[in-house]
Amino acid sequence: MNKTPAEAKVLIEGIKPLVKGAKCGVVVCVPYVDLPTVLEAAKGTNIGVGAENCHWESSGAFTGEISAPMLTSMGVQYVIIGHSERRTYFGETDKTVNKRIRAALNAGLNVILCVGESLEQREQGITKELVAMQTKIALGGVTKEEMKKIIIAYEPIWAIGTGKTATAQQANEVCAAIRSTVAGLYGKGTADALTVQYGGSMNPKNAAELLAQPDVDGGLIGGASLRPADFAAIVKAASV
Repeated sequence: MNKTPAEAKVLIEGIKPLVKGAKCGVVVCVPYVDLPTVLEAAKGTNIGVGAENCHWESSGAFTGEISAPMLTSMGVQYVIIGHSERRTYFGETDKTVNKRIRAALNAGLNVILCVGESLEQREQGITKELVAMQTKIALGGVTKEEMKKIIIAYEPIWAIGTGKTATAQQANEVCAAIRSTVAGLYGKGTADALTVQYGGSMNPKNAAELLAQPDVDGGLIGGASLRPADFAAIVKAASV
């Protein structure tokens, strides 16, 4: 929940020249009120635009919600679903994540699915089991063909906005577990083609080490994305 439309325009204009020619995909996911401004600012660039959530129904008595068809009608290409903040503060469950994914895919959106554990769950030693369960439930009813429109982001809740970061090895272990889970559901080819991101306080200092891991394909960037130079440094690390 950052940036008014005017502020978002300044941010995107600052990012555009710095990521031009990047050898990786670049997507910005912004609050709903910023979407028209950012879509216009990103026209003709290599920057994709996404929303931060969508509802599972296409319309109806859900005051305050935004549907997937509303997003696609604007030209939005991506949507984040199941972010840890949605799960922690707004009652998101594995079941509602699955319903939102189904709605997003039906509307033609690309989905950035977020999974991850709390500090307590990590200390209990159930990280891999939990993340596998979240992944399996979220992908219920998703076909092998539809997996081409899914990105999965591992975001350890204990490392979001805390300044704490999973070690490169920890990040890779869980990203590998996610890929293994997808392989069990859809086969090795689908799992190998899947983009698995790390999303826990990635920044210019740790990006290269994290992105060098074999199962970390990219980053879901939070705080660092609000600073064009920092974001560009991460994009550069991802482009190597």
